[in-house]
Amino acid sequence: MTEYDYWKIFPRMPKKVTIGDITVRDGFQHEEKFVSTRAKKFYLEELIFAGCRYIEVTNLGNPFLMPQFEDAEELLAHLRSDQFKKRCERKGINYDDICLTTITIREGAVDRAIELKEKGIGPDRLLMMVSTEEQHHFANSGTTLPDYWKEAERAIKKCNDAGMKMCGTVSTIWGSPIGGATDMKDAVEFSKRWLEIGAHDIEHADHDGSASAPDVYRYFSMVLDELPDTRLHIAHFHETKRVASASVLAALQAGITNFEATLGGLGGQPANFLDDCPTKGTGDYYYTDPRYVGLVTLEDTLVQIDEMGIEHGWDVDRVLWLGKQMEKTIGRRLRSEAMINGRTLKEGHMEFARPGLAKRKEKLGETPGQKFPADWAPEATTPEKYRPK
Repeated sequence: MTEYDYWKIFPRMPKKVTIGDITVRDGFQHEEKFVSTRAKKFYLEELIFAGCRYIEVTNLGNPFLMPQFEDAEELLAHLRSDQFKKRCERKGINYDDICLTTITIREGAVDRAIELKEKGIGPDRLLMMVSTEEQHHFANSGTTLPDYWKEAERAIKKCNDAGMKMCGTVSTIWGSPIGGATDMKDAVEFSKRWLEIGAHDIEHADHDGSASAPDVYRYFSMVLDELPDTRLHIAHFHETKRVASASVLAALQAGITNFEATLGGLGGQPANFLDDCPTKGTGDYYYTDPRYVGLVTLEDTLVQIDEMGIEHGWDVDRVLWLGKQMEKTIGRRLRSEAMINGRTLKEGHMEFARPGLAKRKEKLGETPGQKFPADWAPEATTPEKYRPK
């Protein structure tokens, strides 16, 4: 007989996960309009109040290249303020459980993070990034892979000495928007290299939506065979073909317990235009239509995981409300379907029921809940030709 218990079929699949939010950093970096500092503070606060404990706050790189993040220090100072800490306390949130991450692609940004740490407003965790396909890596960082690895090694030592953690990201695992197909074995080796030089965890990123569910399952199974501590691994999926939810499921089946998402599926390559002015960003976009760029949505991912019965620690209804607010902030329809349609309710939506069913059943002599004619057998007799062999 077929095994119906999902967790017996996929014994590595977790019953509890952590979902970090990266809306204010990765989500907003793709926007060609400046998102106000006031709005950024609002969403950072509200996401934490809704259950987020791992949140990307900003990018500490050169604001000349990415002016969306010229308010980086103000955002960090806000989240480090006594006022915000007291608000967390009033809501029953242990402030020490919150991990603030900033992106520091280059060593100069790591130095800036250390300076902020000395001021008392620094992040808890930094992030550097490599791509297994060198053309994509060069487009993101301006360096070769060997040169960047040495820079990352220096930066991680500085970071650790300053009392901060470093996340090492591995990108182009399932393909590159520039160089094409890649070998997943390279990404496994890159992951091990990050840990070798002192990184604390690894983000495994599908930055252009190249991943397919079978390859996601295969890759994360390979990774966990080599590095079985699930606390080390974060899955990061972009959405370009509307199949990222399948990637989330495949990663769960492989045993991954940490995920990232953005409200509305915002995000993508750093913008090369802001408000009324071209800006450098990371150069030309890798895509022709910006409607099909972004991450897996926080709203839909939460609903998916919640309805699987997997513990996650978020207030789903509050997140769905935040998704509606985000559409107003950005000024266009975003990608979340759950934000519009809500969760699948066990009690249904009886406000849509047509009147008269009870009276019709009574008139026909049927009992409430009766589904088949009264003179039929209690169970169907399957024709012989359709029965299992």
